[in-house]
Amino acid sequence: MGHIGFYGLDESDLEKVFRLPTTTFIGGSETALPLKEIIRRLEMAYCQHIGVEFMFINDLEQCQWIRQKFEVPGAMQFDLEEKRTLLARMVRSTRFEEFLQKKWSAEKRFGLEGCEALIPALKTIIDKSSESGVENVVMGMPHRGRLNVLANVIRKELEQIFCQFDSKLEAADEGSGDVKYHLGMYHRRINRVTDRNITLSLMANPSHLEAVDPVVQGKVKAEQFYCGDNDGKRVMSILIHGDAAFAGQGVVYETFHLSHLPSYTTHGTVHVVVNNQIGFTTDPRVARSSPYPTDVARVVNAPIFHVNADDPEAVIYVCKVAAEWRSTFHKDVVVDLVCYRRMGHNEMDEPMFTQPLMYKQIKKQKPVLQKYAEKLIAEQAVSRQEYEEEIAKYDKICEEAYNRSKDEKILHIKHWLDSPWPGFFTLDGQPKAMSCPSTGLTEEMLNHIGGVASSVPVEDFTIHGGLSRILKSRGEMIRNRTVDWALGEYMAFGSLLQEGTHIRLSGQDVERGTFSHRHHVLHDQNVDKRICIPMNHLAPDQAPYTVCNSSLSEYGVLGFELGFAMASPNALILWEAQFGDFHNTAQCIIDQFICPGQAKWVRQNGIVLLLPHGMEGMGPEHSSARPERFLQMCNDDPDVMPSLTEDFAVDQLYDCNWIVVNCSSPGNYFHVLRRQILLPFRKPLIVFTPKSLLRLPEARSSFDMMLPGTQFQRLIPEGGVASQSPEEVKRLIFCTGKIYYELLKERKNRGMESTVAIARMEQLSPFPFDQVKAESELYANADLVWCQEEHKNQGYYDYVKPRIRTTIQRAKPVWYAGRGPAAAPATGNKKAHLMELKRLLDNAFGLDAFKDQQ
Repeated sequence: MGHIGFYGLDESDLEKVFRLPTTTFIGGSETALPLKEIIRRLEMAYCQHIGVEFMFINDLEQCQWIRQKFEVPGAMQFDLEEKRTLLARMVRSTRFEEFLQKKWSAEKRFGLEGCEALIPALKTIIDKSSESGVENVVMGMPHRGRLNVLANVIRKELEQIFCQFDSKLEAADEGSGDVKYHLGMYHRRINRVTDRNITLSLMANPSHLEAVDPVVQGKVKAEQFYCGDNDGKRVMSILIHGDAAFAGQGVVYETFHLSHLPSYTTHGTVHVVVNNQIGFTTDPRVARSSPYPTDVARVVNAPIFHVNADDPEAVIYVCKVAAEWRSTFHKDVVVDLVCYRRMGHNEMDEPMFTQPLMYKQIKKQKPVLQKYAEKLIAEQAVSRQEYEEEIAKYDKICEEAYNRSKDEKILHIKHWLDSPWPGFFTLDGQPKAMSCPSTGLTEEMLNHIGGVASSVPVEDFTIHGGLSRILKSRGEMIRNRTVDWALGEYMAFGSLLQEGTHIRLSGQDVERGTFSHRHHVLHDQNVDKRICIPMNHLAPDQAPYTVCNSSLSEYGVLGFELGFAMASPNALILWEAQFGDFHNTAQCIIDQFICPGQAKWVRQNGIVLLLPHGMEGMGPEHSSARPERFLQMCNDDPDVMPSLTEDFAVDQLYDCNWIVVNCSSPGNYFHVLRRQILLPFRKPLIVFTPKSLLRLPEARSSFDMMLPGTQFQRLIPEGGVASQSPEEVKRLIFCTGKIYYELLKERKNRGMESTVAIARMEQLSPFPFDQVKAESELYANADLVWCQEEHKNQGYYDYVKPRIRTTIQRAKPVWYAGRGPAAAPATGNKKAHLMELKRLLDNAFGLDAFKDQQ
């Protein structure tokens, strides 16, 4: 039941009519085709170059709606004005590419030749959606045709595009920048067809095809959320794909599977596939197993319209239907533009090496603009003179813009921002202040939030008996003025919500927490689907708290949350991995968007990644969040001691590409979450969160650590006996995270409290040079040791060692205490794990342990 049937007949009906199975072959032995294929070909001809897949949709109303659009005779009619508008748009799409080719024939631009109909297709979708009340369209696309879309759909100034081809143009913005066919744009303008305001955003993206898909969806969801668009009637997304990537990239499937989930749905996306029937040099016959590149869309019952891109009127009709489908049913829809690629993968590429026969045919193919113009001239819809005048008019526009572009001396990437934050920065894009207020709270506020965290704010709500014990334990902690990890997080979230900051926490099992510690969503034990979120019962005027279990996806969901965080700086958006190492299936989002996003696209983002981490004998897959990878990508210089100014801590944060922390106490975790919003700028925050510390009695914090005047401690110095006589200390151990508690216990067992000092490095990047310097100078007679539970080629050692050495001007060595190098992050044998732990503790405290490191 792949294609539309004759006048509503499906395959079973056709078998009755023909009295043959649709798999029966008909014709001579060499030319025989199955009846099903003959029917398909007849249908394609019947539908004026349009093929429709919808019979897999299990909703009769929707199927009948589609039939009405295609099976009613005369449905596809265009008046004279529509044809002339379409011709004008085809002229702009075609002549733009020809102009670029003429001026910069030796430059890569990933042109649209062969699918020029994409531009009128997108404009039609936007026009039709605007008629239905859409005010904001967020778009994502690969590099092919991007410059054309920027010029003729988003309407970026042509001179701003042309000047980027000038090799002498200077970069004015901070960061490294990106190539012109990766950049985005935000533009609010009048839609000339509907005479209504519309905001268009084209998201910046890397070369990693389809990676931008979930990012777009997250931004759309956020825009809908902030404007109260609960049905997707005002904000929508359009995603443009290539055929090979649409079929080949798994993130497409992940993104489709978010489309109907309550906390992730954007109420329908229009997907447009530029199906040029080739993937770089790869033939479709070896690029996918499915008949069509669009078959992945079947999983969400999205109708699929296959249309000949050399028939512009058929393209426009299909795009009108697609926009109507989205506004009617608020579900995804796919337009498959079956086209070709006139050039190679880029303009410098030779396609005849690998597709000689295909490109012999393409060279014979008359350009679509010429074919459509001849058709309209034959119909007397336009004269040849009018057609030539339209071409001359746009050519003149391009030439004038080209001349203006020569006056551009400096490239301002910030003019290409896809997600501006009006009011957050000063007019020149700088923070309004370079300081961070205290992140502490009053005791009254802590008690109030603690009371909500330890109770059920809804009457006649039956919770699980085990949860009753957890809430009772929370109440006891509040009375004792202490917090564990879950309560510390609750205090941070609750206070920000009461201060008006929206919080969204997403990821696998985040509602309860992987380790059954959070319990932000309570479930009535007697009533199905009856839930309570106590955090939304803090105060009448609080901001909303969104906590949502995600699908079993990392790549798609992290991309989604990144997009959500782009929409507003005044929200705390967090993604939690089920275990820290699971982030590696979302590595593309981390490497291409989160880490370098500001450097490439001058776009700040405050997303928070919570990554459970710790060596506890649970095997190689549930132990390490791979901190070495994040630290390797930090942009600070290990060999340069920075100037220690009064605002050093905040200046460091402003200059870094992201913040990496491993908190050892819930109080410090509380502060770093609040600091993330109270800072006058936004940076991604990577938090290595604990597992065993969640319930460790020693890993609790007093209210005193969270009161007004307190703040996040980048380094927690030794505070015990050793600090009272620093000149007697023989060894200063720097560490981070959970290993601190094991070092503390071992030091006590060995009776070395007065001779060994332990300092906790809570913020790893930006590196706390000033505080490491102060601690090293205090214990001037001590050996310096870096101790970690991770293996030597992993963890933090390679990052911290050169920075500590720079801090102390390389006056003494920095010894290593930890596990030796290894290929896997952790052993799967409990006995081996304990032996490794004993060995590293022996090294940390043994006076002769470092002879082999000489």
